[in-house]
Amino acid sequence: MGYKFRGYEIPERMMRGIDNYLRHRLQPGGFLSAVICNDLTSAVFYADDENLKNLPAFVSYFYNEVDSRAWGSREKMIKWMNREEV
Repeated sequence: MGYKFRGYEIPERMMRGIDNYLRHRLQPGGFLSAVICNDLTSAVFYADDENLKNLPAFVSYFYNEVDSRAWGSREKMIKWMNREEV
């Protein structure tokens, strides 16, 4: 099941990618990487139509549900994937 926020929703297919990043520390694709790095300009560029219209749900999910060590900048994303302390 996807994550819902104020009428926006993260599709299930994207939740799998988020889970792979958070639990298995695997490199996400361009759109998720941009969201994780808090690079919303790139997120808009990489998003397909479904993810673009649901971008607020992605931002809410990471802000409210994810350990701050795992997202917010490219440096944090790289350290997370390398299992380094942030």
